[in-house]
Amino acid sequence: MSASIMPLVSVIIPTYNHAHFLGRALQSVIDQTYLNWEAIVIDNHSTDNTDEVLRYFTDERIKIFKIQNNGVIAASRNMGILAAKGELIAFLDSDDWWVPSKLLRCIQLFDDSVDIVYHHLYVKRSYKHTRFNQRIVSSKPTSPVFLGLLANGMSIPNSSVLVRKDLLIRIGGISESLDLISVEDYDTWIRLSKLTERFICIPEFLGYYWGGGGNISAASPIQVTRITTLYSQYIDELQEKDRLRAEYLLNYRIARIQHLYGSHKEAREKYLKSICSSLAFVYRVKACYFYICSILSAK
Repeated sequence: MSASIMPLVSVIIPTYNHAHFLGRALQSVIDQTYLNWEAIVIDNHSTDNTDEVLRYFTDERIKIFKIQNNGVIAASRNMGILAAKGELIAFLDSDDWWVPSKLLRCIQLFDDSVDIVYHHLYVKRSYKHTRFNQRIVSSKPTSPVFLGLLANGMSIPNSSVLVRKDLLIRIGGISESLDLISVEDYDTWIRLSKLTERFICIPEFLGYYWGGGGNISAASPIQVTRITTLYSQYIDELQEKDRLRAEYLLNYRIARIQHLYGSHKEAREKYLKSICSSLAFVYRVKACYFYICSILSAK
């Protein structure tokens, strides 16, 4: 490939006390068949053996920065974005990792008609886990993408995304609001959708998501508040019928969170609202299924 079709990709990897994961993430970048990359590790002054792990990797394409982000991972990602020399940004959480062909497959689909590429991820929940029956299936973009994200349930996993740096700069980077911690990535895709419709999903599993605990997006009451705050920022921009669909989807998402942290009665109320709504058929089927599960779980 020529330089014009081999753009530099800056891989942003924020980390904090994830030494036991970080080596796997970095090795998956080094193992990429696409070679024109730089990895930018932003360490939130870890107190474990992160520095020892980083010293093990001598590849000159790996750059290391330190930050005090006060628990706001977006601050780490924004530092990486500003430090990036590549025209394309790839996000990789330090507990996730990629298959060797990930970057090449994304670059193959990146041309002047594309601004954001993403893909499916396998889910791993334990170190002994060797079969990947659970998966994060990313959504094919629907137009307008802004509506798709708020009302159609478009899924765009953070560690799958490749996006143009200039677009991230134009939206002012990732929100560092405390009210959006753990949903700031979804907020980013929403804000990007106001600038471009040029999203593309690769229907392939090109990476792995760690679901074995320690994720800041774990189900909790504060997560309900955060997803509600996210929606409140944009829902009034929709027309009435679309706003209702978005509210129904929000009910479903809140119900799933409540269900997962054991608030079954509240979850059932939200599931019922979703079932009786004009929400997409697939989500009403899911709501029925999880409604029954919540009844059984409460017994």
